[in-house]
Amino acid sequence: MESRQLGKNGLTVPVVCLGAWPLGGGMGEIPDEQAIATIHASIGAGVNFIDTAEGYRTSEAVLGKAIKGRRNDVILATKLSGDHSPEHMSSAIENSLHALGTDYIDLYQLHGPRPEYPIEETMASLLKLRDDGKIRYIGISNFSSEQHAEAARFGPVHSSQPRYNMFHRTAEESVLPTCLELGIGVIPHSPLAKGMLTGKYRPGHVFAGDDERAGKLEFKDDQFNVAYPIVERLIEWASGHGRDGAQLAIAWTLAHPAVTSCIAGAKTPEQAIHNASAGDWRLSSGDMAEISEILGDFQLKSA
Repeated sequence: MESRQLGKNGLTVPVVCLGAWPLGGGMGEIPDEQAIATIHASIGAGVNFIDTAEGYRTSEAVLGKAIKGRRNDVILATKLSGDHSPEHMSSAIENSLHALGTDYIDLYQLHGPRPEYPIEETMASLLKLRDDGKIRYIGISNFSSEQHAEAARFGPVHSSQPRYNMFHRTAEESVLPTCLELGIGVIPHSPLAKGMLTGKYRPGHVFAGDDERAGKLEFKDDQFNVAYPIVERLIEWASGHGRDGAQLAIAWTLAHPAVTSCIAGAKTPEQAIHNASAGDWRLSSGDMAEISEILGDFQLKSA
């Protein structure tokens, strides 16, 4: 598994990261045994960089069970999902450390901007956590380009998690260029468009009530009916190269020069191993041009 440095002075991480949102029940409840087996399979496949969050239901707790006795084998990333008050950050980091069974987090990230809390104060709190040895590196997620620049004024920002995939490309307009300019490593989330780009789901699919995708606007017929023929063409293109839709979606994000590692979720050991195998696929400029022609101007709208 190829590794890259996260930004100009961050961690060295594999190019594929295991996204642990599904393992906490984000796509429907799964047994702990299955989640743990998925994590172990991911590590065995060379994907020892694992991303979770305070807000991912039971994800941190099940990840803690999976890495018990193996802390040195993994690079742990989690996120502050609640508010950015010093009080909440203090309790959140302790909760995350306890759930994960560790005394430090490799990459601690803000899950989203909270403009009601001055970013200068939020960054100061993060720097204190770093100085106290509870976190090593700092990241942000779902920030605008302007918010990236503002945060970077008050301390080192090593990583950024924008939503970025073939159907959500707005990050290319300003976020990814800003990250390149500031030396911030990009670890895109939702590269598979919540599974849409795998071809597994067809228009009209009804998700279970405990699957958070049930309310997603992009899966409604007015958008999915337009997107699905494009998905079919992408899968046909990938098949012609001996790959499938999931692997193409991962490889496509990794082709952007700002991207360090792609966060791909998995619910089973087989999915984790399959996603890891996309880490060695390098799309050429010609490949990217052909894919761009298939995509055209279409992008999904979502809340």
